[in-house]
Amino acid sequence: MKKLLLLSPLVFVAACGSSRGPGPDSGSDTMVYLSSARTTSDIARCLDSRLSRVHASTSNGSTELTVGSSSNGSYFITLTPSRGGTVVKVVRGASEDPPEEELRFAIARCTT
Repeated sequence: MKKLLLLSPLVFVAACGSSRGPGPDSGSDTMVYLSSARTTSDIARCLDSRLSRVHASTSNGSTELTVGSSSNGSYFITLTPSRGGTVVKVVRGASEDPPEEELRFAIARCTT
């Protein structure tokens, strides 16, 4: 049990690491993909309070957030309700405003 408790922060840090994931040839720009016990609306409110220029919309039961300019978003966040919480997917957009580290910190704070 003690080993499990010691490893749990490492799992969290690995999920929030700065790896850019698969290369550009894979067709995937997903930066973060995780599951949270928090509700979609809680996460959306939290991200809106921590990041500037967050634009929200809903589509097919999911909440879609664009961070940055609404016409040229820096990050696209999809919050999909799931059993017991929310699945969070973050895709990189055209720029890095806010910086990636700031976005990852907000995601970590709002999903735990």
